[in-house]
Amino acid sequence: MKRILFPILLAACNARAADFRSVQDGAAVLYDAPSRQATPLFVVSRSYPLEVIVNLDAWIKVRDHAGALTWIEKKALSDKRMVLVTAPSAEVRQRPEDGAPAVFSAAQNVALELLESAPNGWLRVRHSDGATGFVRAASVWGD
Repeated sequence: MKRILFPILLAACNARAADFRSVQDGAAVLYDAPSRQATPLFVVSRSYPLEVIVNLDAWIKVRDHAGALTWIEKKALSDKRMVLVTAPSAEVRQRPEDGAPAVFSAAQNVALELLESAPNGWLRVRHSDGATGFVRAASVWGD
């Protein structure tokens, strides 16, 4: 019986979609343990996307775009989906096509609001100034 259940459980774990949140206030502290008495490691800015790894009552263990695992207070996070530009720059286009006219270019480490996934590896995003368009998913992290 164990040999049958293990592959099913493994498949269920692998099929889990990543859960992403973003920092909702001006800045938030990332700690090495789930406590304000723990060592503060980083300060992240508003809209910074983080992947949820473990969800406790008041604390969430998260992973950042570099793979670092840290803890953040749950109240510091929003359900708003953001992506972070990881390429040196990312062209945001009018349509989800490489040849479409560019709407704007986003520099590395700029956070963009994720509006929806589009076909063929594109994401529809919005810049903080309100401009919208499509960016290649390979140029960002957090989807």
